[in-house]
This record gives sequence, structure tokens and C-alpha cells, in this order.
Amino acid sequence: MASITNAQRSRAADAVTARANNGRLRIYSGTAPADANAALSGNTLLADLPFGATAFAAAANGVATANAITTDSSADATGTATFFRALESDLTTVVFQGTVGTSGAELNLSSVSVIAGGPVSVSSLTYTQAASS
Repeated sequence: MASITNAQRSRAADAVTARANNGRLRIYSGTAPADANAALSGNTLLADLPFGATAFAAAANGVATANAITTDSSADATGTATFFRALESDLTTVVFQGTVGTSGAELNLSSVSVIAGGPVSVSSLTYTQAASS
């Protein structure tokens, strides 16, 4: 198994997260697809939040932290948030997906219970580039 330096991990993370510039963060309920390449299957879109022109700050040691993400002032549906997908600005190409929780997840929300019509805001989102392949 090959490993890469932290500097190269950061460069790789920056290349990935730059794809989310002007894209969207979409939060779903249901079982997450096996990976970001797999199609959604019976999942419900709970919230749709826009990334800014520069979605993430520069990575450090392979970890990129999202810049401020605009709140979804009116959630699309009611449900329990289980995973998210970051999308490119074309709003269809998936950049990456991850877990949702109230702490210790890739995407942390104040509550995973989303109510249709209510606001959904993000307290933190990170992308971590693997150290080995």
C-alpha cells in the first residue's frame, strides 16, 4: 500500500474540494449509497444548502474545512438526516458524500431531526484525504 506525504494529501484535498465551489450540500435521509459513485435509492432530500464561491479553506495535513455554508431557510422534507452529498456547480455531479451526526461526523448539525419548512444550518463540514491508497 502506497502512502503520500501530508503536503500531497493537502494538495489532493484542495483539488477535490475546489470542485464544490458554487455547488450544493444536499442532506438526505435513508441508507447512504455504498459510495459517492452509487445512485440514490429511495432517499429523501431533506435540505439543500449552497456553498460559496470558495467552498473550502486550504487543507492542512489532508483535511479541508468548509467555509461558511448558506443556511437552507426552508427544509424540503421531514426526516432524520443520515448522510450528505457535496455537488459541483452543475448541481448533478457528486464530489463526495459522508456521514451526518451531531458531533464526530463529517457533517455536524445541531440536530439530525429535520422538519419540512424549518431552517437547516451546518456547524461544521470537513473533507479528509486518505493517507494511503
